[in-house]
Amino acid sequence: MAAGSRLLLLRLLLLPWLVAASHSPPGCKIRITSKGLDLVKHEGLRFVEQELENITVSDLHGKEGQFHYNISQVKVMDLQLPFSDLHFQPQQHLAFNINNASISLRFRRQLLYWFFYDIGSINASADGVHIHTVLQLAKDEVGRLKISNMSCNASIARMHAGFSGTLRKVYEFLSTFIVTGMRFLLSQQICPSLEHASLVLLNSLLDTVPVRNYVDEHIGIDYSLLRDPAVSPETLDLDFKGMFFYRAREDQELENHAVEPVIKETERMVYVAFSEYFFDSAMHAYFQAGVLAIELEGEKVPKDLEVLLRATFFGTIFMLNPAVVDAPLRLVLQVSAPPRCVIKPSGTSISVSAFLNISLVPTDRPAVQLSSMAMESKLSAKVYLQGKALRVQLDLRRFRIYSKQSALESLALFSLQAPLKTLLQLTIMPIINERTKKGVQIPLPEGMDFTREVVTNHAGFLTVGADLHFSKGLREVIEKYRSAPAVPAEPTVQPPAASTDPHQL
Repeated sequence: MAAGSRLLLLRLLLLPWLVAASHSPPGCKIRITSKGLDLVKHEGLRFVEQELENITVSDLHGKEGQFHYNISQVKVMDLQLPFSDLHFQPQQHLAFNINNASISLRFRRQLLYWFFYDIGSINASADGVHIHTVLQLAKDEVGRLKISNMSCNASIARMHAGFSGTLRKVYEFLSTFIVTGMRFLLSQQICPSLEHASLVLLNSLLDTVPVRNYVDEHIGIDYSLLRDPAVSPETLDLDFKGMFFYRAREDQELENHAVEPVIKETERMVYVAFSEYFFDSAMHAYFQAGVLAIELEGEKVPKDLEVLLRATFFGTIFMLNPAVVDAPLRLVLQVSAPPRCVIKPSGTSISVSAFLNISLVPTDRPAVQLSSMAMESKLSAKVYLQGKALRVQLDLRRFRIYSKQSALESLALFSLQAPLKTLLQLTIMPIINERTKKGVQIPLPEGMDFTREVVTNHAGFLTVGADLHFSKGLREVIEKYRSAPAVPAEPTVQPPAASTDPHQL
């Protein structure tokens, strides 16, 4: 009895931890609204029409008394889909309905009645066609969104065939056998055709969504789904890990303690939210790669700054060996800890801590360090979306330097504050922005782009509201990847080892 009580107590103690572990917050979240689904419906309906036009119906042959018939080469000539609907169906489903559609057919006939033999074509029409499909959405084993299952029901209310020729009256009398058989065969082919279109063709389109991609030679991004999509009557929400990783340590996880993005809006077609964790993981990955450093030496040091530095450290230089006094200056700027991102309704900022080593580098002699100072800066970040790429523009806002040795030396360094800030603004920031403007792709299928983007900041996360646009048709993208050879999910090039070279930035 005591053992059972202890076990129950242990379960109660572990319950909050298990709940938290099963619901890790996303770094990136995407919401598709009913307005976005309306756009998808128009493109999807055209895709369904193309699939139904390619329906293959088996040959039909039989005998009824003295009447022998063989129907072959059935071809869909025209489709009319006047009433269609695509909507969200909780908890994980999309429902697609087509009502009161009509399908025009043409097929080859071979008929024998007593001694009369006839060959020709027949035009037929299936009216009152109703199709009801439900697609179940889920994440697969690698974290990609997939159509995991599909249910389908199709029915044809009526079908008639038109005959011509001298035996028209006889054909019309005996056409019941042909029309009934064709109606059955056609209705049996609709759902298999749509099932292939969903589970094979549309899933191949979803394969174009990036899950784990390399951003550059140093880092990659993990867009794997954390859980199955959440579907409400008006929205579909997707929770992505949204974590950058250092390519030489791909299995290393950065724990997410950031605020979970909450999307409440439904006015636009799509919303994409990014938490502070998304940006923190990118900077952590670059820090691990050892590329957040830069070195300026000799002629690369601005002349005005060199004069000021030599004047500031005149006392130290004066005491050195005369052979070293006129040696070139070297400035090494190295980030000392992963930068941190803070997102507030008023804006997005990034805090950076670094150290700056100033040395003389005489030829064929060891470098002589003049000073090692700490630097703290705050950058403002303008986040924007262009196409499907998330880009960041950085600007230096606050900057201060101080000595790691003494407060007195910090006071002496005060005169360097403005020149070093100017150096960062004119030399370092353009290099950083050149890298960040390349951006990182948002997880959307190929052929679908954002338009009319609006960025809104919240406490701990930001959202990008946008409309959607199809730059390519579904069929075009699907055919492209059906005919293309298999491409590895990730580049095969090996990532470089963590660099200690300060030229990397």
